[in-house]
Amino acid sequence: MKIIVLSILLISSNICFAQNGMILSNRDFAEGSTFSGLVSSKNSGRSLNYDEVVGSPYSNTNFSLAKISDNYEKIPVRYNSYKDQVEFEKDGKIMVLPKDSKFARIEITSPKQTLVLLKTADNQDEYFFEIVNGKYASLYKKIQTKFTDVIPASNTYSSDKPATFRAQDPVYYLKNSDGSVKKVKNSKEIIEQFPAKKEQLNIFFKENKIKFQNEEDVKKIAKILND
Repeated sequence: MKIIVLSILLISSNICFAQNGMILSNRDFAEGSTFSGLVSSKNSGRSLNYDEVVGSPYSNTNFSLAKISDNYEKIPVRYNSYKDQVEFEKDGKIMVLPKDSKFARIEITSPKQTLVLLKTADNQDEYFFEIVNGKYASLYKKIQTKFTDVIPASNTYSSDKPATFRAQDPVYYLKNSDGSVKKVKNSKEIIEQFPAKKEQLNIFFKENKIKFQNEEDVKKIAKILND
């Protein structure tokens, strides 16, 4: 009888695993950390809570359900564009997802968007929002937030200027089939990155006035590269 009960439990466990995927354990985020919600303020002589800073490093402070890996259950996440980190909730705490290859593609359910972990030209692992996932070229958007420290009052008649989080203009990157990731700067560098498309690109740039900071324009470039 015990053997039968044990078998049933094992089968049930396997079915549950197959449906939901693995659950994040301490082993998965041992190299990560608990999110502190603090930012260092030299001018204040202490760390500030995010609530004490004007602005936010989040496009949405709420957590959204996301697929973090093929083998793991979906979890609620949010992206911190100041720290360049993905945060998630676990057991009432806010944790930081480690920058690990198994969590290199994070598909957020709503609003639908995908964060991809890529190695940049300076050999840093950074998160990018995927705009185009192409066979020959993929386009990504880098979102960053700048922290400006408190500015102390210049005299007794004025007040301190509060610390701020300010969103920076997005920057676009192209990745070729060799895995090289480069910032979209100008037509010359794009042609150097994709030499097989030199002729088509030269014609396109000659006939169109392109702004490399405009998402719709760089999407047109990605389309040419993937045709």
